Amino acid sequence: MNEEMKVFSGSSHPAFARSICEYLEIPLGISNTVKFSNENMLVQIEENVRGCDVFVVQTSAPPVHEHLFELLIMIDALRSASADRITAVMPYIPYIRSDKKDRPRISIAARLVADLLKTAGADRVLTMDLHSPQAQGFFRMPVDQLLGAGPICERLRRENRENWVLVAADAGEAKDLGRYANRLDLPMAIIDKRREGDDEKPKAVSLIGNVEGKVAVVVDDEIASGGTLVEAATFLKKHGATQVLASATHPIFSANAAQRIDEAFIDKVIVTDTVPLQPHQQSEKVEVLSVAKIFAEAIRRIHDGRSVSQLFDPSTVAKLL
Repeated sequence: MNEEMKVFSGSSHPAFARSICEYLEIPLGISNTVKFSNENMLVQIEENVRGCDVFVVQTSAPPVHEHLFELLIMIDALRSASADRITAVMPYIPYIRSDKKDRPRISIAARLVADLLKTAGADRVLTMDLHSPQAQGFFRMPVDQLLGAGPICERLRRENRENWVLVAADAGEAKDLGRYANRLDLPMAIIDKRREGDDEKPKAVSLIGNVEGKVAVVVDDEIASGGTLVEAATFLKKHGATQVLASATHPIFSANAAQRIDEAFIDKVIVTDTVPLQPHQQSEKVEVLSVAKIFAEAIRRIHDGRSVSQLFDPSTVAKLL
């Protein structure tokens, strides 16, 4: 393989890609995306990539479908330009929540996205916090999954954690919550949440554990409409929590999520920058923690053929924040 490593960026999160290149001390690859009046798209790679180890940074952010197709076209263009290996760096993967057939006659769209990446010519994927473990098996190529628990826990260590309890917003999050509990040595509680249909209006019905007189820290992998988080905060307040904090890896913040957070019984929300926040998604309660250096170090290790698993070590993560 050519020793040269190159990083290119799609249109979804160029600031994230620039931060990666700054850490790696390499220039961002030059490419040009043109959208025509008929909404077709052209992507041109404007430098030589023959024999290079190429990483393409593109996350799932509005317009989601446009950014997904831009990534596919860019990968195909790089393959046609004789790049030796192409890694899709996707901090948040579109359709990753569509990971099971839980009703008749639907698509498992997460698997479809994995197939599209393979067809376009990607050799591997680098991501963070897939929605479920089985999603990694959808990809017919190596997938390196970084964990948001590391950087978020390192950030939470700076707080006075006296009288804290970690809370899973639903039963499905309970297993992942264990990563946080082990790192922070804190007790856990679980909200029994029920959702009917696609109305994004979950209902908390019971609580496993005790939050009375405690600071409750709600942990989830992503915040979409904010419905789950706001419902959890209200429910925890009714059960005696004195404060509610929250953390999530992916700040999707669809619809009026930021406004919901502002108006809810929530003191602070810590998220990462796997997805860029637009002006209307900003909130004084939301703190964004950059994980660009962690991705950059993973890219360096993939390029060098070294293990990525060391990036799960708390001391390594702390140095990269």
